Amino acid sequence: MIDLVTDTFPRQQARTQRFTLGVPRSFQVSPDGDRVAFLRSRGGADPVTCLWVLDVASGEERLIADPAEISPGREADPEEKARRERSRERASGIVSFAADAGLRTVAFGLGGRVYAADLAAGTGPARVRDLGALTPAADPRPDPAGRLVAYVHAGALRVIDLASGQDTAVAAPGQDEEEVTFGLAEFVAAEEMGRHRGYWWAPDGTALLAARVDERPVRRWYIADPANPGRPAAGVRYPVAGTPNADVSLVLARAGRPPAPVAWDRAAFPYLVTVCWDGVAPETPLIVVQTRDQREMRVLAVDPATGATSVVRVDTDPHWVEIVPGVPARTAGGRNVWTADAGGARRLLVATAADLAAGAAKPVTPATLQVREILGVDGDTVLFAASEAEPTEIGVWAYGEGRLEQVSDGPGVSTGQRAGGTTVITTRNLESAEPTVRVLRGPRAEAGSGTPGETEVARFAVVAERPLLPEPRPDIFAAGERGIRTALLLPSWHRPGSARLPVLMDPYGGPHGQQVLASQAIFLTSQWFAEQGFAVVVADGRGTPGRGPAWERTVAGDLARPAVEDQVEALRAAAARCADLDLGRVGIRGWSFGGYLAALAVVRRPDVFHAAVSGAPVTDWRMYDTHATERYLGHPDTDGDHYDASSVLDDARELSRPLLLIHGLADDNVAVAHTLRLSSVLLAAGRPHSVLPLSGITHMPVDEQVAENMLLLQLGFLGRTLGVPAAGSAR
Repeated sequence: MIDLVTDTFPRQQARTQRFTLGVPRSFQVSPDGDRVAFLRSRGGADPVTCLWVLDVASGEERLIADPAEISPGREADPEEKARRERSRERASGIVSFAADAGLRTVAFGLGGRVYAADLAAGTGPARVRDLGALTPAADPRPDPAGRLVAYVHAGALRVIDLASGQDTAVAAPGQDEEEVTFGLAEFVAAEEMGRHRGYWWAPDGTALLAARVDERPVRRWYIADPANPGRPAAGVRYPVAGTPNADVSLVLARAGRPPAPVAWDRAAFPYLVTVCWDGVAPETPLIVVQTRDQREMRVLAVDPATGATSVVRVDTDPHWVEIVPGVPARTAGGRNVWTADAGGARRLLVATAADLAAGAAKPVTPATLQVREILGVDGDTVLFAASEAEPTEIGVWAYGEGRLEQVSDGPGVSTGQRAGGTTVITTRNLESAEPTVRVLRGPRAEAGSGTPGETEVARFAVVAERPLLPEPRPDIFAAGERGIRTALLLPSWHRPGSARLPVLMDPYGGPHGQQVLASQAIFLTSQWFAEQGFAVVVADGRGTPGRGPAWERTVAGDLARPAVEDQVEALRAAAARCADLDLGRVGIRGWSFGGYLAALAVVRRPDVFHAAVSGAPVTDWRMYDTHATERYLGHPDTDGDHYDASSVLDDARELSRPLLLIHGLADDNVAVAHTLRLSSVLLAAGRPHSVLPLSGITHMPVDEQVAENMLLLQLGFLGRTLGVPAAGSAR
């Protein structure tokens, strides 16, 4: 509950985990479209996520599992915490679940234990039971028939029979293979490829495809806690650019048989991107593999009897082939779903395997539509997210039976799920910080056909708190000749011509990160800074998503120069648009790539930027992971000049402006060594700067006090350095 007397926006934002608590998510729709399982906490400040089911016909929500009742006080084990860090999961409780094909049996992990719930209990209470799995257990998933549940324990992939309770290891490391696991995603898959799982059930439940991950080739890094010197440092395997990755292979696992390897040229294609094994063509699961330089990606068909593979599709690019979430997939009619870069756009392909292999598949979406993600397939209808003309807006579209239509309504940012002719659409827009979550349904005879005429039949309850903040009203425009999408936010109390406002640039600004969207919620922190007396400018420069393959690849070989140039261009365009911006007082703040960009800006362009807050920055790309770094900069042994040009360290000796560095000491994504090395270079050059170490904090600060005070300390620093007297008394 909000305390209007003592609460402040930074405290509220920290407590509500950026206003995500109380918002329904992780939807799974039953094949008949009658039920939707989902996750949501009980309130906007309740961090414990519960499992629910919505009855589509009545619109009634039924609580299935509440962790406070099932396992009160049980904490996630270290392995689960690491998985949550990779997926940027801030909440506790049931943070993910998996279901059988009929959405009747679901499984989830809680405190390292495995639970199953029966959703077929009608309107009565669901039966939730502890399966007695070995602990700690990770990533439980039922088989499609709902008879078995697989999970991972101590590196072994195990299966529990729900009827008998028998628990069997179907793939396990040997006695001398302590750092070998079956069924888990390796670091770069989870952090950079978007693959958070490591095994996939056969449609009949008789076998599993499981990733075998050998971490032993990867260099070991040690993360210490200087605030607690009595604790030993934690050793982690971190694949730095140019060094060995984990050795990842794939096996077919069956109870009672030794795992059988899946064969492909792993020396040429070491990255396992994803797997698709569905009921449409159960005899031919598909896998996607990628070269180390990411310039070639292949879709391979697997023979489950022998483990042999054959090529279905080859895609190449002189820079890199982008991984698109949700592909490959297959329609009920057996057509393959894929994407291709053509005509300046990322476009949808729905074609036979023969046409896909021969390169004869024709895009079914126009060049004006940028496909971002395949959300799912319902019968012969493909549901996907895409931007049409304007990259700040993302709509949900459907393609089926030769017809293309937009499912989401109005401007904004939408995503969705569909099955059995029922579609769940979540939309955020510029009118409210709170999303709407609607259930659409067409005539039952047309379920899954993609025919128009769907109507809203229900809405999910959103119980998130409302921000203690004037509503952000960003002025979004295209800046300069490149059309850099830029948002300008002013204090709600400011009147044109009444005062000159110091400027705060507030970017992420890097690949795979978009901040300028038609969503009010994304601008809440920026608006809070504006209320303290700043004009805030948010800009998405070259390399950011939504504007097509060529735009994304403009940063190939140089992550620094385009990023800084585009922030300068956006700043100048904002000043031309609003005469009240004071270009003699410009600060910049950011986190992760945004922190890197902030440090770069103040070092390389002190004539433009007068102070910077750099949070968890990558200061030397030779110390960042293989998959992300080598995609953009190449291999450090052959493309060392790209790394030199993109480093903050070489130019740091020229720092002449105030710089605040913030870093979590427990960060296993961007190690604190990045900030410490930058600080050492600055100290050696006699350049004053400030460092704020966060003891016990990872790359994703979730501690409420840390998150709140980190904002206040940034504000105080910017207020002092840019001359904003009121900044120290912010609410």
